[in-house]
Amino acid sequence: MIDLLKGQRKKYLTNKLNGMIAKFHAVSNKSSEITTKEYSTSFSSAIRLLHQDMRQPIYNIYGFVRFADEIVDTFHEYDKTSLLKEFKKETYVAIDRRISLNPIINSFQQTVNAYNIDHDLIGAFFNSMEMDLAQINYDTRNFNDYVYGSAESVGLMCLYVFCEGKKELYEKLKFSAQALGSAFQKVNFLRDMKADYNGLSRMYFPGCDFNNFREEEKKQIEADIHKDFKTAYNGILKLPLKSRFGVYVAYKYYLSLFKKIKSLEPARVLETRIRIPDYKKAMIILKAGVKNHLGLIG
Repeated sequence: MIDLLKGQRKKYLTNKLNGMIAKFHAVSNKSSEITTKEYSTSFSSAIRLLHQDMRQPIYNIYGFVRFADEIVDTFHEYDKTSLLKEFKKETYVAIDRRISLNPIINSFQQTVNAYNIDHDLIGAFFNSMEMDLAQINYDTRNFNDYVYGSAESVGLMCLYVFCEGKKELYEKLKFSAQALGSAFQKVNFLRDMKADYNGLSRMYFPGCDFNNFREEEKKQIEADIHKDFKTAYNGILKLPLKSRFGVYVAYKYYLSLFKKIKSLEPARVLETRIRIPDYKKAMIILKAGVKNHLGLIG
């Protein structure tokens, strides 16, 4: 009888402890979701269109990369090098321990461990963040390295979630996922060219001079982005149904932004940050929803 009571008490305490840990993980997940919604209305809107099973893992990835990006782009009054180094170290420790008191890192490690995300992708991402701190002059090689680490690797992390462990599907869609991340990042570079140069002394595009940004250079960049978008679209059509619609909407958001940038003179791109108004974003979702309902996506 005493042994039975001891066993019941042990089971009760174990269940209670597991419930408390689950609550901690839930709070961590909520932190990443809030971070995504606060920093990007476009991405958060697209994430909401994913299957429910996939929303939280993508929030967790976005929240993590957003925090690292904030360190290198925003925390000018602090020792950014030390902060990024500590953030990186804590990330790997958390993945190994499967726990972190930093809720953003904790939610990220849950996703990395749940989907067996390749740690090399995380390393490539941190390498690009460190390149931002170095303020290097980009040539073609380190530009490609930067885009891979800052955007393509993130797209591949998300692809691990979308493929749900199907390695053959991941390999099939890998190149297209990289192209989508590349297109998004290069559009961001054009959109943020003024802020990057004036605020952070960065010019990512090799051989471009901010003070003499010419139409010819702009068209060359746009041709490269167009190729990325085309490759990405072919991959989107092959995504599983649970992720296809949400990714397609994110693609349409950025394609709309890209078309707006293409219509502007180089001087105009340098003057302001280009945006898509909320009503246009709503129209994109509506039109995409109709196409999806009619089975015209894929």
